[in-house]
Amino acid sequence: MKLPLRIVASSLVFCLFGISGIARESKNAAPRHVDVPAIAPRPGDVATIDGIVKAYYDVISGPAGQPRQWSRDRTLYIPDIRFVAMSEDKNAHPRASVVSHQQFVDASNEVVKDGFYESEIHRVTQKFGNIAHVFSTYESRIKADGPVIARGINSIELFYDGKRWWIASAIWDDERPDNPILPEYLPAKNGSSK
Repeated sequence: MKLPLRIVASSLVFCLFGISGIARESKNAAPRHVDVPAIAPRPGDVATIDGIVKAYYDVISGPAGQPRQWSRDRTLYIPDIRFVAMSEDKNAHPRASVVSHQQFVDASNEVVKDGFYESEIHRVTQKFGNIAHVFSTYESRIKADGPVIARGINSIELFYDGKRWWIASAIWDDERPDNPILPEYLPAKNGSSK
């Protein structure tokens, strides 16, 4: 079973530091550095929570061979963002893979050449003042209309600075047989997705 891009990327970075992980690349080969030019954020991406969460998924999704929108992706986050991918080692002990945006991009760029789509299927948002927490349930596919290869939850912390929304942290975990997604984080049976 293939794992979602965010998990694959984090595992590749784990490989670089001598921790076993999954990857198509040789465990001894470091991912190639990907230049990510700075650009201005798209107003629609950062004006609302809906906009920034939509962009969060859009930037990493696309068909085989299509470059991902890494510059656009970087505009969504605070400069020192850290992504945390939770998984388990072979003994079922929790493992956190913590990477910077650049490490994530470098490790992910080769993986997306096969095509990858991640989409939100449900969202639970808690907001207070200018801070928000989003539990965003996702499904991953290799092709847009292909079978689901993985599901999980992105835990996204955001804040509004008076001009725009920022993602301050993103942590995710995949669904596993011993870690099913609870009903409150799945679409309602009547078809509602958020």
